[in-house]
Amino acid sequence: MAGLRFIDLFAGLGGFHQALGRLGHTCVFASELNPVLADLYERNFGICPHGDIRVAYSEVPPHDILCAGFPCQPFSKAGDQLGFDCPQWGDLFDYVLKVLRTHEPAYLLIENVPNIICHDEGRTWERIKRRLTSLKYKVDVKKLSPHMFGVPQVRERAIIVGAREGLAHFFWPKSTHGLEQVSIRAVLDTNPMDARKLGPRFVEYLETWQALLDALPQNEKLPSFPIWAMEFGATYPYSDNTPHVLGFDNIAPYRGALGRPLKGLTTDEIKAAMPAYALDEVKNFPAWKQRFIRQNREFYERHKAVIDPWLPRIKDFAPSFQKLEWNWKGGPRDLWQAIIQFRASGIRAKRPTAAPSLVALTTSQVPVIPWERRYMSMRECARLQSMGELSNLPGNQAAAHKALGNAVNVDVITAVAKALLPSTTMRDTAVKPSACKCAGGNVAA
Repeated sequence: MAGLRFIDLFAGLGGFHQALGRLGHTCVFASELNPVLADLYERNFGICPHGDIRVAYSEVPPHDILCAGFPCQPFSKAGDQLGFDCPQWGDLFDYVLKVLRTHEPAYLLIENVPNIICHDEGRTWERIKRRLTSLKYKVDVKKLSPHMFGVPQVRERAIIVGAREGLAHFFWPKSTHGLEQVSIRAVLDTNPMDARKLGPRFVEYLETWQALLDALPQNEKLPSFPIWAMEFGATYPYSDNTPHVLGFDNIAPYRGALGRPLKGLTTDEIKAAMPAYALDEVKNFPAWKQRFIRQNREFYERHKAVIDPWLPRIKDFAPSFQKLEWNWKGGPRDLWQAIIQFRASGIRAKRPTAAPSLVALTTSQVPVIPWERRYMSMRECARLQSMGELSNLPGNQAAAHKALGNAVNVDVITAVAKALLPSTTMRDTAVKPSACKCAGGNVAA
């Protein structure tokens, strides 16, 4: 049958467009506030997006499918979780409802962070469901990740589907791959010229931690808890009372981060010699923090013979890189074979089956390919979102990673849309650029 008409709200890099275009459907309207992304959308798809949906909603034409990946920040665990009360984005779902109410499309496809399901103890999802149901849609939601469909990225997202005629015909697509059946090497190039190189200091971080892994007894498993080197040799109180409660001038007989003696130091010097996480002005540390401190001190006592000679090598590292999270249970003790992320919580080493979730907030968490001493390239990260064939990406890495971190995964949406929508003839998945020029007045800055 002939393809259906769809609209692409909060369009970004056009993940919905690519997915529904594959299935033979036609985009009749797009909206994207960011002028750079709007320009890319036009160059990639030949459609000039309108700007702010708050202004442009009245210009939406009749359509059969509404697609929307409205901003996730109000519902993300990484944000303030203000939900619909967020002053910047909280009202955007209202405009989705206005469009649905006006045009009554047969289907809807919405993507957001998984936390939207349990946000506010589930009340947010119930509110969404109630409002969509009031517009005569039968709706359902499920968490899906790209790795479930053969794409080597673990990135769970909430997918909401709806149909005015009900969902009796719809079944969620079954996973085609387990985590152990994907490999990040499937999306990698060999030493791509545009990949950012791993700086000498970061190479030193990995070499130093690798030296400790090599020195530890090979017959003992590596810790499943984060390794906090600051606790090696530390003795400051942490369980019954925090240093804040005891008073920093009263913990002088103890040792601080990396076993530094606190005796003879001023209060300010004592604070500077303590781990940052031990300075919280609270009566008691949370149970998880107490557990990690205890586990690391016990680990040190078992292995101090090899840790003590190694410890001076790490004392000048930034606090974040005095921590190591080893997430490759049973894997070879070789950081150079793992997928690495340099995070505020520490250096994270993961098995090279799938990349960690792309995030929009920072380029510092772009996955590192250590065996080539580099970060993943923009094109490789695009493949993690099933956008490897996209002709145009943002012009700099920071903008590209932000846009890709916010994007919907094309293969995930394709699988869901194929199950939800009437069958059509699938098109070539490659996206062709267009010479169409955008009328500047349509793009909101």
